Amino acid sequence: MYRSNGNYEAFAKPVKPEGVDEKSAYIVGSGLAGLAAATFLVRDGQMKGDKIHFLEELALPGGSMDGIYNEQKGYIIRGGREMEPHFETLWDMFRSIPSLEHPDESVLDEFYHLNKKDPSFSKGRVIQDRGKELPTEGQLTLSQKSVEELLNLALTPEKDLGDKKINEVFSKEFFESNFWLYWSTMFAFEPWASAMEMRRYIMRFVHHIDSLSNLSSLRFTKYNQYESLIKPTVEFLKSKGVDFEYNTQVKNIKVDTSNNQKVAKTIELIQDGEDKTIDLTENDLVFVTNGSITESTTYGDNNTPAPVEHPLGNSWELWENLAKQDAAFGQPDKFCKNIPDANWTISGTITFKDDRVVPYIQAISKKDPHSGSIVTSGPVSIKDSNWLYGYSISRQPHFKAQKPNELIVWVYGLFSDQPGNYIKKKITECTGIELCEEFLYHIGVPEDQIKDIAESANTIPAHMPYITSYFMPRQVGDRPLVVPEGSKNLAFIGNFAETERDTVFTTEYSVRTGMEAVYTLLNVDRGVPEVFGSVYDARVLMDAIYYLNDKKKISDLKLSFGQKMVEKKAMEKIQGTYIEELLKNAHLL
Repeated sequence: MYRSNGNYEAFAKPVKPEGVDEKSAYIVGSGLAGLAAATFLVRDGQMKGDKIHFLEELALPGGSMDGIYNEQKGYIIRGGREMEPHFETLWDMFRSIPSLEHPDESVLDEFYHLNKKDPSFSKGRVIQDRGKELPTEGQLTLSQKSVEELLNLALTPEKDLGDKKINEVFSKEFFESNFWLYWSTMFAFEPWASAMEMRRYIMRFVHHIDSLSNLSSLRFTKYNQYESLIKPTVEFLKSKGVDFEYNTQVKNIKVDTSNNQKVAKTIELIQDGEDKTIDLTENDLVFVTNGSITESTTYGDNNTPAPVEHPLGNSWELWENLAKQDAAFGQPDKFCKNIPDANWTISGTITFKDDRVVPYIQAISKKDPHSGSIVTSGPVSIKDSNWLYGYSISRQPHFKAQKPNELIVWVYGLFSDQPGNYIKKKITECTGIELCEEFLYHIGVPEDQIKDIAESANTIPAHMPYITSYFMPRQVGDRPLVVPEGSKNLAFIGNFAETERDTVFTTEYSVRTGMEAVYTLLNVDRGVPEVFGSVYDARVLMDAIYYLNDKKKISDLKLSFGQKMVEKKAMEKIQGTYIEELLKNAHLL
């Protein structure tokens, strides 16, 4: 497997891999990573669809990419996905998946045209004081010391950040900045999270520093991600003959690790309550989704909190059983054990059935929620919320089956160990009505109307014990490589597999690991598009410096006398050169 960039290989069809007709594939988990692996097996590996088998513990595909209408509970979304133009492997995949609504277009075509017509732009990124705009909205408010700390983190090699937390590489004033408020609520970072992953995010998304406050860099699906991305992919794969086996728990995969090789020999599973085994040869490729952020999710309702007690879950137990066989298979306990209490575990789906809440939403986002346009363009964060509560409203309808009078709002709180401002409970203790009441309070609904509006809505709390486990502090080697060294037929896919430079908690990471796994095990002769290299672009870096310093020119920065003398000499040297031109284009001069 090798990486490429540019468009030379972008649309090339690779030569059929040698021996592929004698091979088959077993994919454990039918989340986005598994679906991506199957798509690349069919499209680029040219494997026959009936040789590809999904082993899925749930009763439907999609994994964490869900959007469900439950007849007993109502509409449920556990989260949403923020995408951007430089998700190179994601768009590589979806250019080949036909749209369900427009069969003559790809999902990428449909997505592209929709976002051109209705671009993302937030007009109310942060609120406080019950619905009022943040006075410093749009400013990052980073001190010079904090900017230096960001630069120092970016310059630190990954290997030197093993097990370090974000709050161990930044001082207190950094966490008081708008930058951290925008950053943490957009990506779900906590102060205790991995400094290694924080560095990756800085390097990966440096080209979006200028849009942290308005979210104009983001792109969104028409409906929830299950209907817009998962369903068309499943339909495509089924049309190719791919086999989906549901209610199937893979308990272990026995791997022969002798002779410096790794060969998966047997899959042990429970299917519809019956113990089974699948014997494997080197021609049987196995793709394992190890771990899951939505494993063991529990649900409440209007009158009942989501239960917080949970088993470890099958995906974690499978990874543990694999890790016992070889150190190269990672350290699952680093991610699923000892998660701090001050974390995000609860989200809620609120379905309003009348328009009493609309004026308050419209006052913040300056958009009519029923216009068909994207409403909040990502999260609206509530700065003075004890839970660090936030909400997001996508294009309505968010479900194809949604009724015209229904409005769906997704809410979440990043701090699960604090009582609310209106509801004096921890978010984990709250019923659906209480989650809705806290939301209504913070957006400015009069207190004498809150209870009635909340009781007339339908709110489903979801407790996700592992939702922040991607960000647990880690060392190099805690996640297994996509294809461990010496592996002949076993690969790991998803956000707990290790690939260089890219960032977890993204659709891109899921697709990238699926693509790299297929290309490696089948030796596909086509490059995997490399992670977008904005961090190597001098123009992007200069823009980042400009925006990190809240649009100050170099001459406006607070420098010591010695630094100013160096700056003066440097400016004399670059006068009339291309470097001066670049600095002017970045507004630094």
